[in-house]
Amino acid sequence: MIEKDPAINVMGTDLEPCSNEPVTGFFRDGHCNTCAQDQGSHTVCALMTAEFLAYSKYVGNDLSTPNPEFGFAGLKPGDQWCLCAARFLQAHDEGCAPKVRLAATHMRALDIVPLAVLEENAKAQ
Repeated sequence: MIEKDPAINVMGTDLEPCSNEPVTGFFRDGHCNTCAQDQGSHTVCALMTAEFLAYSKYVGNDLSTPNPEFGFAGLKPGDQWCLCAARFLQAHDEGCAPKVRLAATHMRALDIVPLAVLEENAKAQ
């Protein structure tokens, strides 16, 4: 059985939901929960933008094209999604990081992304 890490956000409080429409997260539970088996660390709750979706497609992770065989309708600007922490950091370094919701970003994101970087890209609450 896969055991989830404690559901704590980067601010040290209970992890808030990221999105149920579309449903997101490694566990597809609407939260950016994680576990040892989550090799991509899907822990950063991000607000999709056209710029980020184009960037992600360009670097090999097409999040905007529907993939119905996997029940994936494709993301559009305005959707919230649990991003891989390394992809978020890469986008930040390239100047096209999406905004993040700190209360819905799992504390394990801090293993990869410095808190200052997350705060710099925080969405107004």
